[in-house]
Amino acid sequence: MLLQRLYRITNCNRILRRAVLYKNIHPVCKWENNMHIFRKLTIMSPFTVMGIWGFIKSNSDDKTQIATKELLAKADTLFDQGNYRNIYNLLSNYKDSKNVEILWRLSRAIYKMSEIASDVEAQKLTYEGYDLLCKALDIQEDHYALHKWISIFLNKKSILEGTKAHIKESYNIKKHMLRALELNPSDATLLYMLGSWCYEVSNLTWYQRKIASVVFGEPPTSTFEEALMYHEAAEKTDPNFYSHNLLMLGKTYLKLNRKEDAIKYFKKTAEFPAKNDEDQQAKQEAQKILNSI
Repeated sequence: MLLQRLYRITNCNRILRRAVLYKNIHPVCKWENNMHIFRKLTIMSPFTVMGIWGFIKSNSDDKTQIATKELLAKADTLFDQGNYRNIYNLLSNYKDSKNVEILWRLSRAIYKMSEIASDVEAQKLTYEGYDLLCKALDIQEDHYALHKWISIFLNKKSILEGTKAHIKESYNIKKHMLRALELNPSDATLLYMLGSWCYEVSNLTWYQRKIASVVFGEPPTSTFEEALMYHEAAEKTDPNFYSHNLLMLGKTYLKLNRKEDAIKYFKKTAEFPAKNDEDQQAKQEAQKILNSI
């Protein structure tokens, strides 16, 4: 019995000594293994290191591109829903970026906000959007949306600054619209904008032409035929896409003394299913003209 107890005690001591010995040796082994890995890393060729860095950087770039695509998709969805303030809050954090896709979408939301803002706020927003687009064009000149929206902002900005400024900027407005159309010939809205520009220039009053003569020597020129060409092209590209294009077709036909065609498009405008205030305004104007014919 006594011998059995002594055997147990002796056996326990051996186990303890082994445990202590393993505890002391294991960190050394672990350290030596780490040093071995480190030596392997330090003797890697520069090409291997560059490959690893390239993989990490590529992976990071892919994640950034995915995040940007998701951001733009969200902004486009909000725009379709008419949530312009939410787009502004979403994209304003990136207005110092050099991503033109973000910048023109932010400017587009700013323009829509300016349409329902007070006069003071609208002026502030107009200059903010215009400055963003100027910055974006410095980054990338060959982007159709930048030229499209800067022409819209230039038009609004020049109206705020008075008749002289508006006439002075008319050439720049058309230049940006033509460049946008060159980059994207299938944009019906651009065709509508050019038609409206031609109609407006053709419809200048005598005193506006006199101001234009002082500013330019020769005022900008166009014809109602040219206006009609653009409005018809817009309607052919995307039928019934915009109530105001239907309205402008009616008004242009009326200027060209094509009364039956004019009535046809005024009726189309009056029957257009209104989706917003713009559509309501077009419908009301068309009905008013129909009543007066």
